[in-house]
Amino acid sequence: MAQFTVYENTNKNSKKLYPYLMDIQSGLLDELRTTVVVPLATQRIAGKALINKLCPVVEILDEPYVVLTQQLASIDRSLLGNQICDLSSQRLEIINALDLLITGF
Repeated sequence: MAQFTVYENTNKNSKKLYPYLMDIQSGLLDELRTTVVVPLATQRIAGKALINKLCPVVEILDEPYVVLTQQLASIDRSLLGNQICDLSSQRLEIINALDLLITGF
């Protein structure tokens, strides 16, 4: 599994709010059963949660989505749905958001 790949959210309880999950875990850890993901929401749903550096906006299937970095979680890889796209071209913004969450800078 490639880092910064976006997948469909298969969880029936959360997929309406968060239709996509972005895998942010290093590919060096692909042997683990779990992976760390960040949920993605539409700008309408994200609302006031949108903090520019913490929550970068990405485009998926020609629609803007907010990366909700502060809601990262670990899930079993088997719960990831179909692969949608690769956001590695926005690696710097995503890493900066993670850095802000962890270090405050």
